[in-house]
Amino acid sequence: MSDPRTTPSIFTRGAVDLGALRPASRPAAPAAPAEQSFPGSAGQAASIIDVTEENFQTTVLELSMTTPVIIHFWAEWSEPCKQLAPILEKLAAEGGGSWALGKVDVDANPRLAQALRVQSIPMVLAIVGGQLVEGFPGVIPEPEIRRYVDAVLKAGGIEVAAPEDPRMDAADDALMSGDLDEAEAAYRKILAESPQDHVAESGLAQVELYRRVTGVDAASVMAKAAADPDDLVNQQLAADIEVLSGQAPEAYDRLVALVKRTAGDDRDEVRKHLLALFTVAGPDDPAVATARRALARALF
Repeated sequence: MSDPRTTPSIFTRGAVDLGALRPASRPAAPAAPAEQSFPGSAGQAASIIDVTEENFQTTVLELSMTTPVIIHFWAEWSEPCKQLAPILEKLAAEGGGSWALGKVDVDANPRLAQALRVQSIPMVLAIVGGQLVEGFPGVIPEPEIRRYVDAVLKAGGIEVAAPEDPRMDAADDALMSGDLDEAEAAYRKILAESPQDHVAESGLAQVELYRRVTGVDAASVMAKAAADPDDLVNQQLAADIEVLSGQAPEAYDRLVALVKRTAGDDRDEVRKHLLALFTVAGPDDPAVATARRALARALF
């Protein structure tokens, strides 16, 4: 299994020629003023735009000269896409126009997805100043998405407000670098002084998640879980792997079903494991709210 301690890195994918996506018959237009209205669909917020193969030039390349554009590649049939979309849309609305969210339906725009080398969905990339910036596949916790957005804004030369607590920055840096011991100590120190800090709670839960799956053979775990639905160890590890693979709703469903089939200490163990995965995502994740309701029904 590959190292699970992955976080979005920010660098230009120089091998992709974005210039090739411009219509050959016309030169690129001059940069639009920062206060322009984004050409989104009717009823959408101004910072959310539908991107197609036909309008990529104006909705992304030209806009990116003044406003970073973060692109979400999605499909209607993908449940992880449906989990990620409301988080990105909420952050775009909070951004107040400092960046735009571009939405690309890969089924309707296969050539655009191919040109940008999108191999799986959901996939998030960014365009800053006409250049492609690395993003992340799958669904990651909201705090990590926020850090990615901040990094994209910084890459675009946009000032991002300094963190209110520099200790959180140090903890996040340790997590990103894979120093789980240092990250754990930093998050625990924050929680000792601010027990209701949800970002620190999420960070600590991520540390614990990465530790559980480090060195695990994912294929073997998933096969054992499929063969024995009542194997508590492998069912819980399978849920961990699904969360890290961007399949959190499937992980939640797996453990809710296991709660229904267990009793006593086993049921309590599974319940606590599921609650730990909820903490990874954070309290505002819509998939968590749905799964909490399902857990409540399973318990009572």
